[in-house]
Amino acid sequence: MPQVGEQAPAFKSPGLDNPAITLAQYAGQPVVLFFYPKDSTPGCTTEACDFRDNMSRVQAAGAVVIGVSRDSLKRHENFRKKNSLPYDLLSDESGEVTEAYGVWQEKKNYGKTYMGIVRSTFLIDSSGQIAACWSPVRVKGHVDAVMDALESL
Repeated sequence: MPQVGEQAPAFKSPGLDNPAITLAQYAGQPVVLFFYPKDSTPGCTTEACDFRDNMSRVQAAGAVVIGVSRDSLKRHENFRKKNSLPYDLLSDESGEVTEAYGVWQEKKNYGKTYMGIVRSTFLIDSSGQIAACWSPVRVKGHVDAVMDALESL
């Protein structure tokens, strides 16, 4: 997992608004890159909607928000439409982005071990460095912490 002060891993993956989203296309502006396990689950929906509800703060800081999961573009499209999400969702079906950011990890639930996305957020500054990282994320109050860090860049 990249650490604060390190260069954010480059990526190229399909999104809803762009068939090839890259980190480089956002050079010169902050990026809030949040990884979540699955579209339309309660915690993921709450987190996605919290970012949606704070878009005026994101825009005032000159930043962009990108959500990332391993769901398909079709699932992302339904999720975004149902929740009126005003930002792009990146489909990492290949796992390259989740692996590069170290969020694809072994998890345990009810005694069962499996691989999955550990809910994580990276604040990337305008020079492409990791300015802040939250992992694992507790959804309640998380977006406020991210917005505070973004506004202090």
